[in-house]
Amino acid sequence: MKQLLLLVICFIAFLVPFAQKNNREASYFPPAGFWAKLDASKAGADTARLNDAVRFAIANETKKPRDLKATQQLDFGKEPFSEPVGPLIDRGDPTGLVVYKGYIIAEWGNPSAVEITNSVTKSFLSTLVGIAVDRGLIKSVNDTVANYMSPIELYDPLAVGSPKVITPFAGEHNIRLTWDVMLRQTSDWEGTLWGKPDWADRPEKDSSKWLTRVRNKPGTVWKYNDVRVNALALAATIVWRKPLPQVLKSEIMQPIGASNSWQWHGYHNSWIVLDGQPVQSVSGGGHWGGGMFINAYDMARFGLLTLHKGNWNGKQLISEQWIKQATTATAANPGYGYMNFFLPYKEQLADGSPGSFVHIGNGSNIIYVDPARDLVIVARWILDNAVNGLVKRVLASVK
Repeated sequence: MKQLLLLVICFIAFLVPFAQKNNREASYFPPAGFWAKLDASKAGADTARLNDAVRFAIANETKKPRDLKATQQLDFGKEPFSEPVGPLIDRGDPTGLVVYKGYIIAEWGNPSAVEITNSVTKSFLSTLVGIAVDRGLIKSVNDTVANYMSPIELYDPLAVGSPKVITPFAGEHNIRLTWDVMLRQTSDWEGTLWGKPDWADRPEKDSSKWLTRVRNKPGTVWKYNDVRVNALALAATIVWRKPLPQVLKSEIMQPIGASNSWQWHGYHNSWIVLDGQPVQSVSGGGHWGGGMFINAYDMARFGLLTLHKGNWNGKQLISEQWIKQATTATAANPGYGYMNFFLPYKEQLADGSPGSFVHIGNGSNIIYVDPARDLVIVARWILDNAVNGLVKRVLASVK
């Protein structure tokens, strides 16, 4: 009997890898230019509850203007140096998708509309840093960024005389910053980039402290700051030695079958000279305009990629290790991983599944990723405080 039991155990162990492989092969990945749709009931979802979730998303459209220049002023107009320097376009209707087991089972609004996605851009940025680590372009996230940098010449065809050169990771504080603290928004990077000082982004109410703020030890204090994100984008551009939109297209967007309609913008003044060529350093969000302009289908494809731990139809585009790191809580903010992987927690997404995460941008623009349920939700232009309600309703509709 013992020999028989041992034989059965060995046989099961032998079959497990094949079962896992077949399970991966059974997962549906939409090909380029097409995405299969399933009736909710045939997918095993409760149609009535799912329809209720869609109605909820539409009814809870953000109250901010559709004129995004006006919205930008409402959100950031009281900040110093708040003027937009990147493109802004008007937004459309509240829009979204529910992707269950790889198939679209619900959609609303206009998912084909290419619109600004604000800080969801940060997830694309951190992903490119991750691929640079996977490829060995960055040896470790615990390396200092300064070790990968050199003086950067700004591109200004109208300049007279010697060109301006910047060193964003020089100085007593910045020279100590690692890729990890930059990714976790715990760097406390200091300086001015593209005309925006770090202290001018979401500054303290007491203006007397703007220029005398406390300097924090890297890794100890979390602060959401787009100037620092843009410094990371510049550093990633130097590491890749090419424009980040080109890297994103070849490494992620083409392999996952995304459309050709998305664009990743920088600012009118964020141009550098790289290998003798003018290159725009893109932004990590829409705080001052720019960032990713993308449709909801392409957002959902990216969400599906991260759900599958960086694997797309058998091809590992991002290492599983990187996705694990990106979804590991930051000590100074347990609700945040690598930008812009938000981890569900009590104050924000109380009804999210364990192990789920959300790519979040202002608007709100969200990609909710739930590996346990094989579920992705994209929602655009929904009230911040309605995101949890939408997720709760969709989760109630699926097994």
